[in-house]
Amino acid sequence: MSEERLVVLVIGGGGREHALCYALKRSASCGAVFCAPGNAGISNSGDATCISDLDISNSSDVISFCQRWGVGLVVVGPEVPLVAGLANDLVKAEIPTFGPSAEAAALEGSKDFMKKLCHKYGIPTAKYQTFTNPSDAKQYIKEQGAPIVIKADGLAAGKGVVVAMTLEEAYEAVDSMLVEGIFGSAGCSVVIEEFLEGEEASFFALVDGENAIPLESAQDHKRVGDGDTGPNTGGMGAYSPAPILTEELKSLVMSSIILPTVKGMSAEGCKFVGVLYAGLMIEKTGAPKLIEYNVRFGDPECQVLMVRLESDLAQILLAACKGELSGVSVKWSPGSAMVVVMASQGYPGTYKKGTVIRNLEEAESVAPSVKIFHAGTSLDSSDNYIAVGGRVLGITAKGRDIEEAHDRAYQAVDQIDWQEGFFRRDIGWRALPNKQYASQG
Repeated sequence: MSEERLVVLVIGGGGREHALCYALKRSASCGAVFCAPGNAGISNSGDATCISDLDISNSSDVISFCQRWGVGLVVVGPEVPLVAGLANDLVKAEIPTFGPSAEAAALEGSKDFMKKLCHKYGIPTAKYQTFTNPSDAKQYIKEQGAPIVIKADGLAAGKGVVVAMTLEEAYEAVDSMLVEGIFGSAGCSVVIEEFLEGEEASFFALVDGENAIPLESAQDHKRVGDGDTGPNTGGMGAYSPAPILTEELKSLVMSSIILPTVKGMSAEGCKFVGVLYAGLMIEKTGAPKLIEYNVRFGDPECQVLMVRLESDLAQILLAACKGELSGVSVKWSPGSAMVVVMASQGYPGTYKKGTVIRNLEEAESVAPSVKIFHAGTSLDSSDNYIAVGGRVLGITAKGRDIEEAHDRAYQAVDQIDWQEGFFRRDIGWRALPNKQYASQG
């Protein structure tokens, strides 16, 4: 009996979406993969058919596309369409959609919402208060002392968090958000929380509304420069697995953080369907605390997870949409994977667009396990790849262990001819047995 193969639409156009398309394309049950809007690299790699003119902010356009092409699963990559309610509209039109409703996406869309849920359901997180009045906020900061963390309540493209080491820095952050309004409506209220010390880790779980299953661990590097220096970015590289997330710690995170969240959301009447990405702080005592939730796959962690995934991604995501995750097991390749992000000079500040990137084919042929994911590329009139974003490429490699994955990824990076690009040389340094990598310039 030949089952009809699934047609999938991935929403988004970055490195995370390229990785999802790549894994879906490899899924035996998947017949065709569309990506909207996608990008030049996704399209040229053959990992998906890109629909660049589909307006993903217009739900009725997305619905009519799905109906016309018989799409049986929509996977929403970025947070903005989720917070805007795309998943609500698709589910109403009876199109299976992997991604939370707007109400459930408030776990990422509002830091205050997340903190209140943690408080109500006893989920370990940093002590906090929320403010809309700058002088009240400063009074609280003065009482608590520095270091202290100030966060814009809403979505600020990963830039709305200030870790203030002095009271002056903290007051400045309050003024820039509440008085000058640098984040617009996202910064109308601020969450001020205690500074946690320890090692950060990223934890991913798939959720079907009632059940959750953990995915493999990964760790990313947020800061722009070697040795974890400079401003925070959307992520300059990642590796999987993360040695800090032992099996024991994983089950503790599931029981103390993920499952209470899933049950709490269900009890609040906004069941969560999608991927929960928990940013954790593992304290010196070994206890995990929740720093933040994202309601979608992390970027660039998604890239290392998808190259290690051996199960049929389309079937797993469909099971989540149908509330059938209990009993699903996910198979991963042994060994490790690493991704090194290449970004445009100047990122995360202002950067030049339109610079030419060469030698990508040579880079990808360094080893069979090397895969280049495109995040911010386009083609010029001569069919050269050009950089049109801040984070542009994710050079990903698998290896028997973290060292082999590291060496292959950097061999591939070194093949790429892009004068205006830059990258960190020390991705994975915490996990590498030989810490010398951390000091290479």
